[in-house]
Order: sequence, then structure tokens, then C-alpha cells
Amino acid sequence: MQYTDIGIDLGTASILVYLRGKGVVLKEPSVVAYDRDTEKIRAIGEDARLMLGRTPGNIVAVRPLRQGVISDYKVTEQMMKYFITKAIGRKTFRKPLIAVCVPSGVTEVERKAVEDATLMAGARYVKIIEEPIAAAIGAGIDITKPCGNMIVDIGGGTSDIAVISLGGTVVSTSVKIAGDDFDEAIVRYMRKKHNLLIGERTAEDIKIKIGAAYPRAEADYMDVRGRNLVTGLPKTVKVSSEETEEALRETTTQIVEAIHGVLEKTPPELAADIADRGIVLTGGGSLLRGLEDLIASKTGINTVTAEDPMTAVAIGTGRYVEFLAGYREE
Repeated sequence: MQYTDIGIDLGTASILVYLRGKGVVLKEPSVVAYDRDTEKIRAIGEDARLMLGRTPGNIVAVRPLRQGVISDYKVTEQMMKYFITKAIGRKTFRKPLIAVCVPSGVTEVERKAVEDATLMAGARYVKIIEEPIAAAIGAGIDITKPCGNMIVDIGGGTSDIAVISLGGTVVSTSVKIAGDDFDEAIVRYMRKKHNLLIGERTAEDIKIKIGAAYPRAEADYMDVRGRNLVTGLPKTVKVSSEETEEALRETTTQIVEAIHGVLEKTPPELAADIADRGIVLTGGGSLLRGLEDLIASKTGINTVTAEDPMTAVAIGTGRYVEFLAGYREE
């Protein structure tokens, strides 16, 4: 029997689709390029990402999701339709059951927008699931037990921090500081320190290759090309990982403070569990080197990154769909 039930991790930076029985079948950037004149979509996903910051006047490459929330409804709907079709193929007689992941801090209106966009994109039934819960399931944590688990999911647009027990969220917060803000901090730093103007994609490259959240034993270096703000000409600068630590300090501190805030509100019994079991990091932003060490040094709690942090939320959403589908079919 071919299942068409899917779980979607609707992220600011990328969209992952989990197909029941098959696992994660699709991972593409959530970017859409469309023609302003004809309002036709030119490219979606990776093809559109390559156009970011490199398009002529009439073509715009946009991210329809900002900070985990739909900012352009029509484009999001088209994008979801495209990804759903790409994941399950066109030959389906039955509309799929879809679970979609949203940040824990979204309002009812934002939640409804995601639900409507998913139904319009071709779902038979939509279930909205909160990101920290999906991340915990995807990281392999048994969330049904009466014991506290702390999840920090750092995505592209939002960081979700939650304490989960008995399958539900006890204390949670969602801060609009995540991977995109790391990139912006690097752009700002390069402008201020080196008089160099770089784009978002270059900043992301720096973050991935030499980015650090905690001082390292030995520094890494990378040549960065951009535009000199004084002369207006292209220029190359050598950047070290120590500089990225300085550039990212403010943003990483805000994430640590948010974790601190959640720990302060956690009931004592669950806080004891967390001190014992540690903090689990998921999401693409958690791949920043030294983030575990930074959180561990500031909180005094052992911090580990999930096995596959990028896909944890998608896998969790997918497992939830499998559970839901089985439950509905009985």
C-alpha cells in the first residue's frame, strides 16, 4: 500500500518533507523567485536560492516565510503545492494527511494561516504541531514519560526553547533570533570592522566554514570577497574564526539568555531532570561550532546536539503523522 501522508517542517530557511514509510524525501530552501511583471513563478527551492541577490529588476527572489511565520500567503501556498507534488508525485487518488510544524510562539491567526495554506495546497486533513515537540520526537526522546527534557531548536528565523514532559510543553519560549540573525551579525561586523559589504549568502558561507560561538584552541581562516565601502571596488579580506566569535557574541548571548529564562520558570522537579539529562540542541543553527560549549559554560548543564539536527523536526513531524494516520485508520 502506498501512503501519501506527509509531515512538513515549514522552516524560514528550508522546507523538509517527510513521507510516511519513506522518511525525509525532500529538503529544499524556502525561496521562491517570481516575475514582477507577469506575477508568474520562475523557480522554487534550490534554483531560486541561487538567484538570491543576483536577479535583474523584474525578477524577485523572496523568502515567503519570515521568522517562522507566513509573510506572503499566496507565494507560500504555491510553494507548498509544489513541494507536496514533488514529494508524493502526481498519481494520487487520495489527498494526503499533513502535519505541519510551527514555532511555539505563533498566534492563533498565524496558525490558521498555515492551516489554510496547507489545505489550499491539497491536504485532506491538517494537524499543526509545535516545533519543540517535533524536535524532541525527531531527536529520539521518549516524550510520553513523566520526566523533563529540554529542547533548544535553533532554526533559520526562530529559536524555540521548551521543557517537555508527558507529551506536552511545560514551559516554552520562542525568540526571533536564529541562523538568519547570525548571518546578519556577520554582515554588520564585516561592514564595521573591514569596511567590506558582503551579501547574505557570503555571510552564510563564513558562518558554515569558520563560524564559532566559543573561543577555539586554534583559529581557522577564510578569504572573503565583497565590495570595499571606501573605494566601491571589489576587495578580498582574510577573516579568522576568532572574529566570527566576536561578531556573533551578541546574538548567541541572547539565545543563552532565553534558555536561562526558561530554566528560571521550570518547576523544580523538572529542573532536576534537566540537570541530570542535559539540554538537547536541534535545528540547523545548532551546527554553529562551539554553541554546545557556550551553553554548557553559561548554564552549567551538559549540552549535546541531536544526531541529525537539520532533519530532527521533519522526522519528528513525520513520526507524528505515522502515529496520527495509524490512529485515524483504526
